[in-house]
Amino acid sequence: MKNTVLTFRRAKEEGVKLSMLTAYDYTTAKLVDEAGINAILVGDSLGMTMLGYEDTLSVTLEDMIHHSKAVSRGAKNTLVVCDLPFMTYNTGVRDAVINAGRLMSEGRANAVKLEGGAEVAEEIRAIVNAGIPVCAHIGLTPQAINALGGFRVQGKDIEGAKKLVEDAKAVEAAGAFAVVLECVPGRLAEEITKMLKIPTIGIGAGNKCDGQVLVYQDMLGMYTEFKAKFIKHFASIGEDMVEAFRDYDREIKEGIFPDKEHTFAIDESIVEQIEY
Repeated sequence: MKNTVLTFRRAKEEGVKLSMLTAYDYTTAKLVDEAGINAILVGDSLGMTMLGYEDTLSVTLEDMIHHSKAVSRGAKNTLVVCDLPFMTYNTGVRDAVINAGRLMSEGRANAVKLEGGAEVAEEIRAIVNAGIPVCAHIGLTPQAINALGGFRVQGKDIEGAKKLVEDAKAVEAAGAFAVVLECVPGRLAEEITKMLKIPTIGIGAGNKCDGQVLVYQDMLGMYTEFKAKFIKHFASIGEDMVEAFRDYDREIKEGIFPDKEHTFAIDESIVEQIEY
């Protein structure tokens, strides 16, 4: 059965945990879907994991639409949430609604996600009023990394903690169906989760959130530039891929691959009758 925003609402009411993973292409989305994951995030993290940028700031709306299209073709039962990239919703309500609409109509997403709290509540409300589900994102917001001074845990002091609580209340009041809490102390995330009627999705926010999200390359050990404290490697696919690539290279150079099993046959008499 297709996961929807109603799935998220019921999960919160019934105390059922929610799972979310990133995906950026058809093949990965199909595998995530087959695994029964509740939601796929087509994250602007694709800037780093797929396009090789140093951060998410260079990702365009066209990038997101392109990848969301591919993911939506592979996700039959999984809710597809697509990020609004940097400066596609920060320039006013009209731009926010139009660009969110493009992710839905062209990218075939089921919902959009945008970063920020009280300062983007007006944009969230307008997008929701246009009939587009919105997942909010507070705490560490990578698009604001320069303003935040780097990848740092948010809400560790009294002012920061109060700001997170205010932001959580603001995005819920604006109509968000869920909120991602990134790099937030576990106890604070626990209290915010208790406070809200909408589900919280944690990433570096402890296990008391209503759900969790990870970048799939991180949890499979494929993206090795750095490993954040909150990342757990559920497999070492990156190492397995490198070893397979090496074996492929070696077998080609040694004349082992392709062998008879992987070669198409022809009657030898036909070969002998041809002039070369």
